[in-house]
Amino acid sequence: MSDGSADGFAFAIHAEEGAARAATFATPHGPVATPAFMPVGTHASVRGLAMPELAAAGARMVLANAYHLALRPGDAMVRALGGLHAFARWDGPMLTDSGGYQVFSLARYRDVTEEGVTFRSKVDGARHHYTPERVMAIERNLGADVIMQLDELIAGGADHAASRAAMERSLRWLDRCRTAFDRITHEGRAPLPQGAPFVVADGAPPLLDDPAPPPQALFPIVQGGTYDDLRRASIAGILQAGDWVGVAVGGLSVGEAKPLMYATFDSCAPLLPRDRPRYLMGVGFPDDLLEAVARGMDLFDCVAPTRMGRHGTAFTPDGTVQVLRGPHRTDRRPLVAGCPCPACTQYDRAYLRHLFVTEEPLGPRLVALHNLTLLLALMAEARTRIAAGTFAGWWEGWCARYRAGRKARGEGRVG
Repeated sequence: MSDGSADGFAFAIHAEEGAARAATFATPHGPVATPAFMPVGTHASVRGLAMPELAAAGARMVLANAYHLALRPGDAMVRALGGLHAFARWDGPMLTDSGGYQVFSLARYRDVTEEGVTFRSKVDGARHHYTPERVMAIERNLGADVIMQLDELIAGGADHAASRAAMERSLRWLDRCRTAFDRITHEGRAPLPQGAPFVVADGAPPLLDDPAPPPQALFPIVQGGTYDDLRRASIAGILQAGDWVGVAVGGLSVGEAKPLMYATFDSCAPLLPRDRPRYLMGVGFPDDLLEAVARGMDLFDCVAPTRMGRHGTAFTPDGTVQVLRGPHRTDRRPLVAGCPCPACTQYDRAYLRHLFVTEEPLGPRLVALHNLTLLLALMAEARTRIAAGTFAGWWEGWCARYRAGRKARGEGRVG
């Protein structure tokens, strides 16, 4: 198809309250109830956590990163081992980010031109050249349900001219991504390389070399910094280019002030197709998620909950808790009363602090899983509230309590 879509995808809205919506996003690997948070499994693994633990916490769709997987073990190797779902042992929907953010974060090691991006690998220093065509080949080899275009991401606070140039280049790259996506759909994937490392050990099952890509949907990415006119131009260009299965909003949570981020939600959501899922990239603090849901966003991802958890910061309805702080030495309370995660149902704050102090890996695992559980439960509650027509008062109260807790702990600006 010329719109970057494939069979097996649908989006049905079940309830709305204001701009917020409760819906179902159908994919070839099953449905996702939205609004939904997607745990980030950068290397086809959410660090320190097993896939069954994610499922038990309420996760339905998981994100992996094409940039990292293309470096190790290689996208062709993932394909030869059965594709991303089989490789990661996750039977639900998956999404791959194109690597635009990772390239953005390597500012000292990359060069962006109209052709693509040249950068040095963080693994071995080798030079790589990413073009929209190469990224489509990588993501189609990996085989996630939803794949992202290659876009140019710039820092929050960039001036209007730089933001416009990146936005317009992202639109041009989208056109090239769509052309490459269609070509692979019709012509098939390139044959797997021969020889090392694609040599199977004696007695091991054979590698797989299916040239036909699985059904996948290509999502475009809205760019334009925090400039309303650029965001509008980006959306207009995307909608003129095709009838997409869904649309992502990128380039946020990269250093801009939160009021500007929320204002960007306000300007983008009403212009996006109502009957398609809207994916807000890289946003994952509890209050930010609720602000975005209230403005009509559906899918979210962020490394913050697991990364912060591994460093001892736990999300709670009353702000964040720093597990390593001294007062927790004798604190027999759970992180959050009523939370169903193992950290809260089986342990207290004193024991969690002990795990971090003694550098036991169980501590970071438990708090990371707690943070994911809280966000997944928050999105489930949002769906329930939208369906019941009680979302507005609930989310505003939840955010007020969370921000008051952060302010009381001296955590700086909270909105």
